[in-house]
Amino acid sequence: MKKHLFTLLFIFGVALTSAFAQTGLPAGTTAPVFTAKDNAGKTVDLKTLLKKYNSVVLIFYRGEWCPYCNKQMQHMQDSLSLITGKNAYVLAVTPETTDAMVKTVQKTHASFSLVHDEGYKIMKDYKVDYKMDDASVAKYKGYGIDLEKNNGNTDHMLPVPATYIINKSGKIAYAHFDKDFRNRAPISAILAKI
Repeated sequence: MKKHLFTLLFIFGVALTSAFAQTGLPAGTTAPVFTAKDNAGKTVDLKTLLKKYNSVVLIFYRGEWCPYCNKQMQHMQDSLSLITGKNAYVLAVTPETTDAMVKTVQKTHASFSLVHDEGYKIMKDYKVDYKMDDASVAKYKGYGIDLEKNNGNTDHMLPVPATYIINKSGKIAYAHFDKDFRNRAPISAILAKI
């Protein structure tokens, strides 16, 4: 078991080398606006959300196959009433297909909005997108992680896991962007900034 875990961590680490080009957006930046359909078929539009809510917590996650993403999504779900109690809207963006998002919800019980980023527009606008190299894709496949099936294409694009809090004025009030996929925004920091 330890050997298998070490190997998975190694291949995830290899994928980080492709992510070094990305920087994410810093706090203080005007948040790029977007409109998309969520996993419930509801249209989510950043401008409209910011008219209704004090802030939007925007999460980028890699997919249902990522244990660190699932842990983060579970923590968000466990703390959802605290977050929404501060009049914030939680939205998670992913390259995975609708079918894969169903698996994410099953694993994490996420009741907040999940968005399939068709064409990676949101990921690109927030500067979190990166393309995995062929060797990493092959290693992932060897461990049962099929990005092509999960994402419904052959692009091999993933986001650097990131969390942004966008305030009512449309500015990024908090940015957590870490190329080490294991490091995620703590709930305490999110609650302090919304």
